[in-house]
Formats: sequence, C-alpha cells, structure tokens
Amino acid sequence: MEVSRIRALRGPNLWSHHTAVEAIVRCTPEELSINDIPEFEARLRALFPEIGPLQATGHDDAIPMARVFELATLALQAQAGCPVTFSRSTQTLEAGIFQVVVEYSEEDVGRLAFEFAEKLCNAALSNTSFDLVTALNELRELDEDLRLGPSTGSIVYAAVARNIPYRRLTSGSLVTFGWGSKQRKIQAAEMDGTSAIAEAIAQDKELTKKLLDAAGVPVPLGRTALDVEDAWNIALEIGLPVVVKPKDGNQGKGVTVNVTTREQLEAGYAAACEFRDDILVERYLPGNDFRLLVIGNKLVAAARRDPPQVVGDGTHSVRELVEQVNKDPRRGSGHATSLTKIRFDDIALASLAKQGYDADSVPIKGTRVVLRNNANLSTGGSATDVTDDVHPEVAARAVAAAQMVGLDICGVDVVCDSVLKPIEEQNGGVVEVNAAPGLRMHLSPSFGKGRAVGEAIVAAMFADGDDGRIPIIAVTGTNGKTTTVRLIAHLLTASGLRTGMTNTDGVYVEGRQIDSGDCSGPRSARNVLSHPDVDAAVFETARGGVLREGLAYDRCKVAVVTNIGSGDHLGLNYITTVEDLAVLKRVIVQNVADNGVAVLNAADPIVAGMASNCTGAVTFFAVDSQFPVMAAHRVKGHRVVFIENNEIVAVEGKLTQRIPLAEVPITRNGTIGFQVENVMASVAAAWATNISWDAIRKGLKTFMNDSDNAPGRFNVFNYRGATLIADYGHNPDAITALVQAVESMPGKRRSVVISGAGDRRDQDIRQQTEILGNAFDQVILYQDQCQRGRADGEVVALLRSGLANAKRTTDIQEINGEFIAIDTALSTLGDGDLCLILIDQVEDALAHIAKRIAEG
Repeated sequence: MEVSRIRALRGPNLWSHHTAVEAIVRCTPEELSINDIPEFEARLRALFPEIGPLQATGHDDAIPMARVFELATLALQAQAGCPVTFSRSTQTLEAGIFQVVVEYSEEDVGRLAFEFAEKLCNAALSNTSFDLVTALNELRELDEDLRLGPSTGSIVYAAVARNIPYRRLTSGSLVTFGWGSKQRKIQAAEMDGTSAIAEAIAQDKELTKKLLDAAGVPVPLGRTALDVEDAWNIALEIGLPVVVKPKDGNQGKGVTVNVTTREQLEAGYAAACEFRDDILVERYLPGNDFRLLVIGNKLVAAARRDPPQVVGDGTHSVRELVEQVNKDPRRGSGHATSLTKIRFDDIALASLAKQGYDADSVPIKGTRVVLRNNANLSTGGSATDVTDDVHPEVAARAVAAAQMVGLDICGVDVVCDSVLKPIEEQNGGVVEVNAAPGLRMHLSPSFGKGRAVGEAIVAAMFADGDDGRIPIIAVTGTNGKTTTVRLIAHLLTASGLRTGMTNTDGVYVEGRQIDSGDCSGPRSARNVLSHPDVDAAVFETARGGVLREGLAYDRCKVAVVTNIGSGDHLGLNYITTVEDLAVLKRVIVQNVADNGVAVLNAADPIVAGMASNCTGAVTFFAVDSQFPVMAAHRVKGHRVVFIENNEIVAVEGKLTQRIPLAEVPITRNGTIGFQVENVMASVAAAWATNISWDAIRKGLKTFMNDSDNAPGRFNVFNYRGATLIADYGHNPDAITALVQAVESMPGKRRSVVISGAGDRRDQDIRQQTEILGNAFDQVILYQDQCQRGRADGEVVALLRSGLANAKRTTDIQEINGEFIAIDTALSTLGDGDLCLILIDQVEDALAHIAKRIAEG
C-alpha cells in the first residue's frame, strides 16, 4: 500500500461539511480484498483491538486495504480522545487507486494518525509489531498541546452554539469571531476591546491599589520596596504579618504570604526577585481567597480558592498522598485540564517544614497538610463555586475594581472571611485585579456547579441576534464567474455596503486591489473575511481551491451557479465527467445557510438539479420563463428571474420588478446573450441579500463592460474604424457564447487571435478552433506564456488540427508570442472589420492593446 498526496481540507469540501485529511492510496492487486490475505484481520485486531468492524462499502464483500487504512486512521484518533466520526474511501477510475478522507479535529493530529495507520496496516501485512500504546500517547499528547484550552474553548463553544463563526489565528489562544466589519477577537480570556493601558495598570499592583482606593474599594496597605532592608521597614510600618510579591506578577508566581519574621521576609523577597525586580510588600489579610469574575459591568461567577493540600490517613506519607491526589483525571500538567497537578518542589517542602513535616512524614488521620501558601489553580489549588453566595455589596466592589482599571474581563481577587457580607465589615480587601483571568475554576470547579462564563463573554461581544456574519455570495460555474462576481460586488457597493471581492484577477476591497493574480481560492477568501472594512463579500469559487482545501467559510448567504460545461479542466484530479464536475461545483450550494438562497441556472438541467441539495431557498434564472422548472417554481410563489419584452423580470408571488435591458450597458441592449445571463444571476444574488431595487437599478446602469470594471470580459474598443473585442474565453462553451455575441455585431472581415491552455483535454483544445473556424475569416494562433505541462508547440498543433474542416477560415497564421500575435492582427484591420482577441495575460495584454489604440 502506498499513501501519497496528503492534504488538509480546512473547510466544507467535496466529501463533507467536516474538516478532513485526504490522501491518495494505491493498493496492490493482492490488497484489493483483505479477505484474500490469510489471517490479516486477525493480526490487525491483535495489534489494534478497538479498530471496530471492517465493513465493505461497495456492492461486493471485498474490503480493500485503503478501507482498512481509513478506518484505522479514524479509530486511532477516536481512541486518543479526538471527537471524530466521519471517514470515507472512494475507488477512482484507475485500478487500485482510492481517495481516502478522514475527519480531524486538529490538523496535525489527523496527519499523524495517517502515519500511524499506515504503519499499523503494514505491520499487520508483514506480521510485525506495532506499538499501539506509544502511538495513542503521541496522538493524545499532540492533541492536548494543540487543542484549545478550557478557558478559550469555553468561549469558542459558546460562540458556535450561537452560530457565530470562528477561526484560530495562531496555534495558541488568539481567536477571531465573526467576519469582516463584524468580527471580534479574543486572546485567552481577554477581549479586543480591552486597552493595553488597562492591561498595564492591572500588571502594576501598586498603581492598581491606588486607583481602587480612590474608587472606594478596600485594599491592603503597602508599597514597593527599594531593597530587602526597605522591605523589612515597610513590614514594620504597616504591621506584621505581610505579603511579599512581584509588583507585576501573575498566577501566584513568587508570592509569599503570612510573613511574620525577618527570615521569612528575606526568603520571600529572594523568591519574588526571581520573577521581577520591583517587589511589593503589603499588609497580609487573613481569611479565605476568593476569585470574582467580572464581565462587562456584571459579576458572573465567584469561587473560593483553597491552597493545594492533602489529608492524612495515618498510613501514607505526604509524598504518597500527593501522588494519589495527582491521579485525579481532572488534574493535568498544564492549563488544558480543569485542575493542575500539585507541585512537589522546594516551595512545597518549605511549606511542609513550617508545619513540622517533610516529604516522608506520615500525617495523622484527618490532619490537613498544606503544600503551598497561595491558592492559585496553576500550582495545584482547588476551587469551590460560591457565585450564589456573593453579597450585592461585594459584587459592586468587584465591578467597581474592574471598571476603575478598565478591564472588560476581569478576575478580582478578594481576601475576606466570607462573601456573604460586605468586605468592609470583615476587614477584608481586594488584593489583585487580573487581566485575562483563568476561567477553569468557574467552568469546572472542584466543588459546586460550573458557570456559563463562555456564554457571558460572547454576549458581551455580540448583542442578542447578532451572529457576527456578513453576507457571503459565492459564485461558481464554468463560464461567467468573474463577470458575475464583479457585477454582484458593484451592486452591493451601489447599496452602500463596503464590499470585498475575490476572482481570477485579484482581491479587491472597496474597489481597491490589494492582491493580484488568480485569487479564486480559499486563502484569498479568508483574507477578505479578515478585513475589518468589509460589510459583504463576493467570492469566485474555482474548482481547484475546493479540491485542495475546501471552502474558506462554513456557510454562505448566497450560492450562484452560472452553468456547468464540459471544457472546464475535465480529466484532472479524478474529475472526469460533467457529472463529477457538478458534484464538486455544488459544494457551495450544499453549504448555503438555512436562511440563505441558491441562485441556479434553470436552463442548465445539471445546475437546476442542484436545488435538491440546498437547505435554504432557491431562485431560478433563465432567459425563457417557460422552462418547466421555472414555471413550476413560479407557480409555487418562489423567486424567478427571466427575460420578457427585452426586460429583466424578477417575480416572487404577486410581486414583480422590471428593468429594461436598454438600461444595462453590459448587455449592449440585450444583444450579448451570455452577459444577459450574467446579469440575471447577479440580479438574483443581489435580491437575495435584500438590497433595494433602486440600488440594483443604479448598479446595473453604472456597470460598464470596460477594462476597468471587467478586464478581459468582452471589452470592446474602436481601432482605426474597426471593432476590437478582448476576452479571456478559454473553453468550448465560452467560445460558443462569444461567437454568438460577435455574430450580432457588424463586421466586414472577421479575425480572431487565440491560444489554448495546456491543462485542458486534447478534444477541448481542438473544439475551440472547430467553433471559430466556422465564424471567422482569419485565425491567428499563438503559443501563450505557460504551456502547463505541454511540449513546445503541442497546443498550437492541436488548435491547428481543429481548423482542418473549417467552413469559413481561409487564412491561418501561427505566431510565437501573445503580443506579436495581437500586433499582427491589428496590422491587417481595415475600416468596418471586427477582431476578437482571446487574451491570456489579461492585464498586460489589455495594456498592450490600450497602447496600440493610443498610438492610432
């Protein structure tokens, strides 16, 4: 078995709505059915008993090795604790070659599972060993390293529950929610609205205390020490016991509490200096340690934190008791679990010594032994939920503390006997205010119920009913995609929306190009969705990007399918038929939001059939309103767009809108048929986004078919009395549409300049000139800049062979170079002639034509 071309599908894709890893698996003839391999399944199950049933997917009982590989990859992830359920193996047209797709929750874990599954299958084949325990541990550890921690995860899960899209920007805890102008970001438990100044204040413990004291929030006395001698003087001034800690510390690092002697102070000062140079000495407040969580202007959770401790049983040593506690599955080594393992370090040993113990002491049964003075969860402490016990005055002081510092999410540390009564009545105080506080103690406390803090944070970022989404209009098809994308974007802009757009020419935001080249894939789409100035997005969705990586979004508002033709890269990536191509193109239709719309060409039966794959509504468009699918849809009161009396007509139930084609310049008064279809699709898409009909009319009227609005899409020029048309048509369907459009235009002598893309099938390249040879007097063939895997001169030879039976063409020339071919065609033009130039390098070719026109 050979596994190759492994790639991650990071969004909805050809196979499913899940993220998945896809691979090509080549099986030997013997591996096409494991039933023919003696004892294979028995050996496999001995190596991996949890693999589950091996079931065939075809019409016979044969189970190919690719299927075993698929199921092993899925089961390994599942056994490692990953929430995955989807997998699939599909036989290609090539004997023994399969496409295997397996869901992942973390991409690197999915890839590693592929590696282990291949080793497992080979081990079962060769009857060798496979270390299952090590494989599962590696997968589990990698998953724990990569997956979101409990704090960030709670916010993400709360957003997902509200249908708010999210994207991790790093492998850490930086996450963006929503799209475009509606997006918000968090870093762990910190929102993008929190200022750097507020965070800096929270880090400065002394400044924080001054501000809180000014706001009437009780705080312990104290100040920053110049040196250890000054620290002792401060302790004597404010009175022992005291707390010694770094001025801008976090997670309890370097904190020593209940200092009563000079020796303890010097040791605490040295411990604090390991983390910071500025050391704070403040009055020690006896009592319990409480963490109050404030989000916005509301207290949402509270917990009492207890230091790490064990209880003696009269039998086990302190070290053994700690080991027993650390076996709790909720305790981990980092922040990925709800609790952290108790550390048995020098600080713990020092704490034991104060109590008269060492690591091997056996405490009396029922005796509580404290391993640390501070109660932070990150050092092994525990938490008890007390949210329902918090006195209103205590909550008010916590909110005042958060707002005085300026934190949107704030952990307020209070020391007092109880939160059942005001802090002032028990001589307690606020000892710290924390930015980006840990949420673990509130989500999964050691005792008591968890609180919905993730939901509260999401509610602070997004108002009720706001899902953070901007309208996404995805456009696919064989021909007309780029023009349709540009026109839809123009219509949205006319309605006042700041629009982002991707197509084969580049990436545009508010009409400004921010990237160039073929940008019809998911990376460019994600860049637009990340742009803060985008209110709506229109994406040309090419087949290649969907195959390589899937979609850049989970759902779109509108999916437009213009048509499905036979000349669009058939024969590549196992897409061999028009039906295969349709399955790929309909991915955007399958991922329309429940309140979205699919805009489908009713004149194309394959496209019209995609309606059954849409969970949202459907709008059909076609020139002829009498197509059965159109008529039936209209009778049911659903939306249709068609042409009648040279007008665009949009109908929904009894409501009708009409726009004369004479007011749509791109159609040249309705004479360019393919542009009429592009306009209908665009109108239907704009209608689906609920923009006004006045904006649609204005947009149609102001969209000119020139090299600025639609470069390479039927751009018409005048050159010395002749008509020039530049277009990027590059497949038989496009050529047919162009010929039909050109035939409606006057022209004494007709010439065409054409090359061909090398990654098309031979018959598709030949068919282009077969069509042109019946419509043009002169055909100038040229070899374009990139032959895409073809030998030198091979494409031109195929184009020439397509002219073998030409009915009209009498003049055939071959030119090496696009611009030389253009100049050759221009040199032969006379008054009243017509020349169609099928350009390859769109921007450069249009600039060259503009230069020649300017020269006269």
